[in-house]
Amino acid sequence: MDIKAHIRSIPDFPKPGILFYDIATLLAHADAWQVTMGRMANKVRAFHPDMLCGIESRGFLAAAPLALKLGCGFVMARKKGKLPGATISHEYALEYGTDVIEVQEGMIQKGQRVVVLDDLLATGGTLNATISLLRKVGADVVGAACIIELKFLNGREKLDVPFVSLVQYDS
Repeated sequence: MDIKAHIRSIPDFPKPGILFYDIATLLAHADAWQVTMGRMANKVRAFHPDMLCGIESRGFLAAAPLALKLGCGFVMARKKGKLPGATISHEYALEYGTDVIEVQEGMIQKGQRVVVLDDLLATGGTLNATISLLRKVGADVVGAACIIELKFLNGREKLDVPFVSLVQYDS
C-alpha cells in the first residue's frame, strides 16, 4: 500500500508559503492506518525499546498504539504546563525565541531504552530537544521515528541517534 497516497497536502497552512502534510486522512482510513502502524512497528522494533515517547500532539497518535503493539510503555513529551504533577523541563531555541518541553517525573527509569516518535520530521528542533530532555532524566535514547520526513529541511542531520521514517518528501 502507498501510504503517501493517504496523506493530504494543505497549501498555506498554518501560514502562507507552508505546505502542511496532514495525517488526518491517513488516520481516517482504517486499512492505511493499520498498514502504517505495522510498518512503524517493524522499524521501531529493531531498536528494542522499553518505552516509546510521543511528542505533543500528533506524536501521541503514533506512539501510543505502537507501544501497545510492541508491548512497551508510553510517555508523553508536552509543552510547558500541560502535564499534571512534577515535571522535568528542557528549554530549547527556536528560530525566533525559545520553547519548553516537559515529561512527568518518574515515568522513565534510568537506563531505559527509549525511542522518540512524532508524525513528522521537519527541521529537527523539537525532536532533538526531546532527545536532550529524555537524556536529562536518564533515558538511553536508542532511536527516533516519524511517519513523514521532509528531507529537504535536513532535520535528520541534527539528530545524534538512528532515525527512521516511512514516507519522505524531497521538496
